[in-house]
Amino acid sequence: MFRSKSSYTVQSVEKALDILELLADELSDATLPHIAEKLGISRNKAFRLLATLESRGLVQREEHSGIYRVGLDTVGLAQRFIRGANLIKHAHPVMEELARKHEEAVYLTVLLGEEVLFLDVVDGAQTVKTAPLVGKKFPCLTNAPGKVIKALESSDLLEKVFKKGRRMAQDDMAKLETELGEIRRKRVAVGHDCLGEGIIDVAVAIKDYAGKVVGAITLMGPAFRLFAERIENEIVPSLLEGADMLSLKFGYAKF
Repeated sequence: MFRSKSSYTVQSVEKALDILELLADELSDATLPHIAEKLGISRNKAFRLLATLESRGLVQREEHSGIYRVGLDTVGLAQRFIRGANLIKHAHPVMEELARKHEEAVYLTVLLGEEVLFLDVVDGAQTVKTAPLVGKKFPCLTNAPGKVIKALESSDLLEKVFKKGRRMAQDDMAKLETELGEIRRKRVAVGHDCLGEGIIDVAVAIKDYAGKVVGAITLMGPAFRLFAERIENEIVPSLLEGADMLSLKFGYAKF
């Protein structure tokens, strides 16, 4: 007799993970009573779980307020998982070179369902920086990395959009179709105010041996630094060169 995977789950482990997810989302009020109420468990059980997580550095408690926060050790743990990913291992040195050359933040982004996940970053040397985005997700057609991935991933994207029942005005659909066609031709997408007011994002796709898009390199910065001439003559050629270099590492050949 076979049991489903859910039969083998350990409730305490599930609740501990629930606590970490809750603390990752909560900005305030994450006190012991609040956490116990949110998770539907007793305060005693919540305290024991929090104490265990705190002993491992995954959770920390503010003495004066009693509010719990995600501990600093979660960052190191997350980075170890991330660094182990093959894509990031190859991409990070290229991102470092691009960030050093252009002094702007360079992100590695991947598609997660219908959203773009910001997976890794190398920050630029500029004093004025964009808001950190690692770990955040955005709808794929609302930003440059999502559009470049989708444009190069599928030429029948709009047909798929219709099949999924999304509503879009005819003019908007025609405009999106034209934009994706231009992205497909140039191999680059540029977004204005998509990821923050006054922020420009420039993205190029990375492909594997089968020609499948596996992610995108995205450079971000304020509009007063990323003016059109700089993007066209400096940023885009560098990003395309970096993306081609990474694609070769994954076995992709253009010819």
